[in-house]
Amino acid sequence: MQVDYGDLAQTIGALIEDETDEVALMATVVCEVHHADTRFDWTGFYRVTEPELLKIGPYQGGHGCLVIPFSRGVCGAAARSGEVQLVADVEAFPDHIACASSTRSELVLPVRNAAGDLIAVFDIDSDQADAFSQQDATALADILTSVFART
Repeated sequence: MQVDYGDLAQTIGALIEDETDEVALMATVVCEVHHADTRFDWTGFYRVTEPELLKIGPYQGGHGCLVIPFSRGVCGAAARSGEVQLVADVEAFPDHIACASSTRSELVLPVRNAAGDLIAVFDIDSDQADAFSQQDATALADILTSVFART
């Protein structure tokens, strides 16, 4: 099953219509995205809780890493650079943090609020190699902007 991003965006929009709490928004987004596509093995947010530090937020799947510094891994690279990280093979990524041994590829997107502040990164892991495309990155970035750029 591959995700229909138009339907996913509509569903999320309807569910969060009047919600402003960031954690509630994250929980709703992660649940809907995780169950929208069989490629998505682990889906979650890592929240910026201190300067240069991410802590796990709402997620679906097995346990994730609890704390990730901006200086480490794919999530850290997304937070540090402010750019989407589309990783076809996590074993080839320098300083990859193996929170789950089953992860083969990863997509991580920075999440910003209305003021443009980085509030989190959105991390999707797959147990399939090269599971994500630029289309996934673009569509998910659009959804995240529509949800969090209003808070």
